[in-house]
Amino acid sequence: MLSFSIHGQDVPVVEDFIPDQEFIYKTIDSVDLKLYVFNPDGHKSDNQAPVIVFFFGGGWAGGTPKQFYQQSAYLAEKGMVAISADYRVRSRNKTTPFESVKDAKSAVRWIRKHAKELGIDSNKIVASGGSAGGHIAACTGIIQGNEEKGEDLSISSLPNAMILFNPVLDTTVKRFAERVGESRKTEISPVHHVRSGLVPSIVFHGTADTTVPFENAQRFTSLMKKAGNDCTLEAYEGKGHGFFNGNFFRPKSTDIMPYKDTMKKSWTFLIQRKFL
Repeated sequence: MLSFSIHGQDVPVVEDFIPDQEFIYKTIDSVDLKLYVFNPDGHKSDNQAPVIVFFFGGGWAGGTPKQFYQQSAYLAEKGMVAISADYRVRSRNKTTPFESVKDAKSAVRWIRKHAKELGIDSNKIVASGGSAGGHIAACTGIIQGNEEKGEDLSISSLPNAMILFNPVLDTTVKRFAERVGESRKTEISPVHHVRSGLVPSIVFHGTADTTVPFENAQRFTSLMKKAGNDCTLEAYEGKGHGFFNGNFFRPKSTDIMPYKDTMKKSWTFLIQRKFL
C-alpha cells in the first residue's frame, strides 16, 4: 500500500470509495437529495440485511456524504447495507437545522419503504452520523413530529438503533441556540425529549471536544439510562471534535486508531443487539 510520511510516521494512502448505487430519496425546492449505497459482496434484492444510514457533520451549514464513505465500506464488508445520505444545509440550500432534521426523517422513511428493493430488513435500520449529522440522526430516534409535509406518515421514520459520533445533543448551548433560534431552542434538542421506550444507542465522544461539550454526552446518557433506555457512552480521553474520522476523509491524519476502534465497537454494539 502507498503511504506518505508525517513527522516521520508512515500513513497509508486510502484509495477512493465508490458507492455501488445511488438513489434520490427526496426532491424538494428543485433539489434532489441522494442516498449513496454500499452493498455487501453478492448482495441481492431478496436479502434481508441490516442497514445503517450515516449523516455527515458540518454544523447544518455544509459538509459532504463522503465523510462516511470509509465507514460505509467497512460495514458493507461485514455484511450490512451501508448508506451515506445527503441532506439540506445552510450554505447550499439556505435552510435551518429544522429542514435538516426533516430530511433525515425522510431518508429513514424512504429506506424503510424501499426495503425490498434495497434487500434490507425494515426492522433493522440504524441511524448514525457525526456532529450536526449525529444530531439529526438522534432526532430521528427521539424527536416526535417535524416530519416533511406530504409524506406517508404510516411508514415510520423511526430507526431501530442509533450510533452517534460526537453528536449535538443540547441545542440550548449558545452557539447552537443561535442556529435554531432562541424561541425554538428546545424543539429539536435531544436531551430535552428523552423518555422511556427509545431505541438502543451508543455515543462516541472525545473528552477534550470544544465544539460539542463532552458533558452533553454524559448528561444525555444519564437521562437515557434513568428513563430505562439502552444507552452506552464510549469516552475517548483527550480527543477533540471529529476524532473518529478515518484517513479517507482526513487524509493527513496520523491517528487512525479512533476510527478503527469506533468501528469495532459499533460492530460489537450491533451484534449484541442482535442486528446480525
